[in-house]
Amino acid sequence: MKILFAVLFLTVLLLPDAVAQSAASSQDPGSLALQLIAKSDQVQSLRKLKNISGIKLLLTDDFEYVGGDGRLHHRDELLDDMQDGTLRDFKLYDPRAIQIDSGTALLTYSAILDMREGDDPGMAPRYQKVSDLWVRAGDEWRLKFEQATPLRPID
Repeated sequence: MKILFAVLFLTVLLLPDAVAQSAASSQDPGSLALQLIAKSDQVQSLRKLKNISGIKLLLTDDFEYVGGDGRLHHRDELLDDMQDGTLRDFKLYDPRAIQIDSGTALLTYSAILDMREGDDPGMAPRYQKVSDLWVRAGDEWRLKFEQATPLRPID
């Protein structure tokens, strides 16, 4: 009887830790990074395909971004830019995610972009470090803010 009581006591004592560890592993920064880099990849794919209705589903209504030019742009500017088809190809790599709270996460990654800017295709920064701020809307993550910092060789 004492053994049964001890087992029950330990089970009740250790059960919350096991549940907490299970919940923590589902919020693993590596799995979150993979989930969000897939979302960021989807945003870029939709940009490349000029799929405005698709990208609207991934952006918040108040989405803003700081482009490689260092200026703040609004959601409508991104949608207008997409119609011009400036993004030709891209590769995203080295994702790192930080969960700020249950509804907000910051994803940073490196990007290689092939895009034209104006009349000079060499003007757009090819290598960039990007930070995406993702927020939960129900069960889905939506992109609220992005900043792209050009990586240029040191003169």
